[in-house]
Order: sequence, then C-alpha cells, then structure tokens
Amino acid sequence: MKEVGRYFIFLSNLLVNRESFKTHYKLVIDECVLIGLDSIFLFVLVSSFMGAVSTVQTAFNLVAPYIPRYVISQVVREMTVLELAPTVMAIIYAGKVGSSMAGNLGTMRITEQIDALEVMGINSVNYLVLPKITASVLMFPMLVIVSGVCALLGGYVVGLLTGILSPTEYIYGIRYAFNPFTITFALIKSIAFGFLVSSISSFKGYYTTGGALEVGISSTKAVTTSVIAILLADYLLAQLLLSPA
Repeated sequence: MKEVGRYFIFLSNLLVNRESFKTHYKLVIDECVLIGLDSIFLFVLVSSFMGAVSTVQTAFNLVAPYIPRYVISQVVREMTVLELAPTVMAIIYAGKVGSSMAGNLGTMRITEQIDALEVMGINSVNYLVLPKITASVLMFPMLVIVSGVCALLGGYVVGLLTGILSPTEYIYGIRYAFNPFTITFALIKSIAFGFLVSSISSFKGYYTTGGALEVGISSTKAVTTSVIAILLADYLLAQLLLSPA
C-alpha cells in the first residue's frame, strides 16, 4: 500500500510547477519518435505472425463440415481486435518501451541528473515524465491500429497461400456480424495500457537508488508491474464495458 500511495503522489506531481507548452511540445515529439517509430517494425512483425498463426490454428480446430469457412476469419477478427492487438502487444510494449523508460530515468537518477534539475528549480517529474506519458498515450493506440491491420493482413496472406479459405471468404468473414464497438473498446484499452506502462515504468525508474545493478532491477520491476497492471486493467475494462447489463 505504501508503494501505491507513493505512485499516486508521483502522479500528482506531474502537473505541479509546469514547464511551458513549447518546451513540452518538443519533448513530446522526441518521445513519440522513440516510442512510436522505433517500435513499429517490431509491432508489424509480431502482429503479422500472430494473425497468420491464429488463422492456421482456427482452421485446424474448425473441422466440422457444417461450419462455414468464413467463420475462420470472423474468429481471427474478434481475437485480434479484442485481445491480440491491444493486450498482447501491450505486454510486448511494456517489455520494450517500459524497460527503456525505467532504465533511462534510473540512469539519470544514479548519475544525479535529476537532482541537478531539482536544484535549478525545475519540477523533474513534470519535465521528464509527463512527455513520456503523453507520448505513450498518443502513440500506443496508433501502434495498436497498425498491429490489428497487420494481423488481419497476415491472416489473409496465409489463407491465400495455404488455401485454407479464399480471399472472398476471408473478407466476408471479416465483415460478417461486425460490431463497431469492439474497435472503440480496443482503443479505450490501448489508451489505458499506454498510460499504465509509461507511468509505472517512469515511477520505477525515477525512484531508483544505488548503482548500475539497481537500474537493471528497476527495469525488471517496471516490466513485471506493468504486465500485472495490464492484465488487471484488461479484466476490469472488459467487465465494465462488455458485460451484459
């Protein structure tokens, strides 16, 4: 509980003694490049293979002759939009981006760069952490959209190459009984996950004590805690937004 309270106090300091909009704008753009552009190749690669594997495995399990083949792409669509793109990629995001945030801030802490900012009268939480959280909340939903598109394209390509189902059947299954709210739900989850990963990782890195060994420990704790938070938030959001009235 002490750690949770410390985390919320940390968040409350984000908007105290704020820097100018111009300063934050430049910092946010830099963070967006680090978070978004440097992660897009990994997201495209992983999500494409996830979509391909999901198509093959779904086809393997749907062996009954009375089940139409377009159901394969319908199942892949639901898996991708509801879980694979937002949740599974959030765990990968925590491992790549979250550990990097914690490591950078931890290094700044042990080399006394954060202390130097505080001596100059700068709110280091606002200056260092807020741009990371803002960029994460902006970029992760975009990465989720890219991930979803690539997963569906990966399934399409595998279905076409292996003959599991025709392009017409795949597209029909993607469009069949589509509920637009699933897209909204996925984006809500991606915003929540982007905030959780960036804030928790920054918190762990910001309060690093010791030396280089402790920086690595902080990065590991940041990823572990972020993954737990993602799974808990995933359940809570599903319960709140998808459970029947």
